[in-house]
Amino acid sequence: MFLLHSLLLAIFEWLSDGVSYLKRRKITSSEKTLLQNTFPYYQRLSQKHKDEFVEKLEMVLSSKSFIGREGIRIVTPEMKILIGATIVMVTFGWNDLRLPHFSKILIYPDTYYSTISKQYHRGEVNPRHGIIVISWSCFLDGMNNENDGVNLGIHEVAHALKLENQIYYNEESEFFNPDVYNSFQQLANVEIDKIKAGNLTVFRSSGGLNDDEFFAVALETFFEKPHEFFQYNPELYGNLVRLMRQDPRVWIRK
Repeated sequence: MFLLHSLLLAIFEWLSDGVSYLKRRKITSSEKTLLQNTFPYYQRLSQKHKDEFVEKLEMVLSSKSFIGREGIRIVTPEMKILIGATIVMVTFGWNDLRLPHFSKILIYPDTYYSTISKQYHRGEVNPRHGIIVISWSCFLDGMNNENDGVNLGIHEVAHALKLENQIYYNEESEFFNPDVYNSFQQLANVEIDKIKAGNLTVFRSSGGLNDDEFFAVALETFFEKPHEFFQYNPELYGNLVRLMRQDPRVWIRK
C-alpha cells in the first residue's frame, strides 16, 4: 500500500511539473531583442546571467495577469516584458522568487485617481488583493533616465518585495536574512532622521516619510545610482548588497 501511494504521488508530481512546463510563457527572439535594446540591467549581464534572467522572466510572466485600465484596451508584449523584467531585476538575487502573492498587474496609461485616498497616484501596491498598480507613462519616465534614482517600477516592486517577505501564510515569505534585515532597519532609521531634518543625502525626500517608503527609495537608489550610494554610505550599501544578494556595481561599471 505504501509503495502504491508513493508511486501515485510521484506520478502526480510528474504530471504537475509537466502542466507547469506546458503553461510557461516562453520569451521570443524579438522580446530578447527588446530586452537587449531597452533594459540596461539586462544589457550589462554576462551571457550566463542573461540566460538566467530570461528563464526567470518566463517564470514571472507565467504567474502574473496583466490587466489594462482606462485607455489601455490591449496590454502589449512590451508592457509585459519591461514590467516583468523589473520584477526579475529586483529579485534576481534569489533563484525562484517570483512574488506569487502579487499575481495581478494593473496598468493605467497615466496617473489615475484613487477613490480611496482621494488623490492621483503614479502607482501603488495593494496587498489585500495581491495587486501591483503601474502608470505606464510614469513607468517609462523612470526607465528613460536610469541615473536619477527615480524609477516607478523599482519603487512599486520594492514595496511588493517587502510585503511578500512579511506574508507568513504565503509560499514565499521570510526570504530576507533576519540579521541583515534588522541591521538594515537600524541604518535606515538614521537616514530617515537625516531626511526629516533636511540634511543632504543621496536619497530623495520621500524616503523620509516612513520605513516602507525609505526601503522603496533606497532600492531605486541602489539600482540606479549604486556608485554614488556606495560613496555616500558604504555600510548601508553593503548591507543592501547582502540583503538583496546582488551588487549592481558589478553590472554598472564606472
